[in-house]
Amino acid sequence: MTDRAAILQMESVVVRYGRLTAVDRLSLVVGDGETLGLVGESGCGKTSLAKALVGLTPIDRGRILLDGADTSRGDATKRGWLSQRIQLLFQDPVASLSPRLSVRRLLQEPLRIRHALTPQTWQEVRQLVVDLGLSESLLQLYPHQLSGGQARRVSLVRALAMRPRIIVADEPTAGLDLSVQGELLNLLAQLQRRLGLTYVVVSHNLNVIGRITDRVAVMYLGQIVEVGTTRRIFDRPAHHYTAGLIAANPVLDRARRRKRTVLQGELPSPHDPPPGCRFHTRCPAVQERCRLEEPALRPDAAGHQVACHFPLDGG
Repeated sequence: MTDRAAILQMESVVVRYGRLTAVDRLSLVVGDGETLGLVGESGCGKTSLAKALVGLTPIDRGRILLDGADTSRGDATKRGWLSQRIQLLFQDPVASLSPRLSVRRLLQEPLRIRHALTPQTWQEVRQLVVDLGLSESLLQLYPHQLSGGQARRVSLVRALAMRPRIIVADEPTAGLDLSVQGELLNLLAQLQRRLGLTYVVVSHNLNVIGRITDRVAVMYLGQIVEVGTTRRIFDRPAHHYTAGLIAANPVLDRARRRKRTVLQGELPSPHDPPPGCRFHTRCPAVQERCRLEEPALRPDAAGHQVACHFPLDGG
């Protein structure tokens, strides 16, 4: 659990696409002003959860509470209410920007829809453009004329124009070279301090997650299998799946390298997840209980949570 006041709470959230359950009875709390990392292999449900948080994907069961308000209720899911509090940065920023609109119109559109486009608000947006290291000459360009880093910053300006309290960033550094990645991460940290933002960062890049997050939640086949502080997760993972992910992450510092734990086999189909512990088909420490009984996500004395019958280091 987080020691900060909760700003975002997920309670037994289920997201389905027909017969496929992408997010299955997931519960998680995000603290006000923290940066939470969400990690796991492709197909584990991270992006589905991210879209559910901002109202782009409906939930089938459970609740998502934002500032205590249930976003599954009709009055809360009105786009105006939600978009003023939480915004999504898409994985592909260029694809999320209409090719028919100039950057100027792209940045004005959300304000116009909310009847909030005034000389003052537009001046604030233009200042954001400058603050994020962009030239105002970019306002005349179209998305295909932007570099990847520029497109990502434009998307960030558009999100911040709504003055949200929470930013959900889906693979924020994907497709960027290392120098641009570093600039963007520094920028996100500066904006968080200045504006009091809360971040939920979805990423495969564990080096990024390790650098910018306060806590990490690990997903596997639609469920959370481990949650803890970033340092604890990276230094002493309790779930065998988490240990495999971290061991497979390239690390230059020899002192930080750990004995390689190879994840065996393929991710099972989310259409037909295994019974018991969903990871038992790939776990190096599997026992009979794992095949029969689904482990609950339980906290230890320090608040670290793990869903495993036989966790590493005694969990």
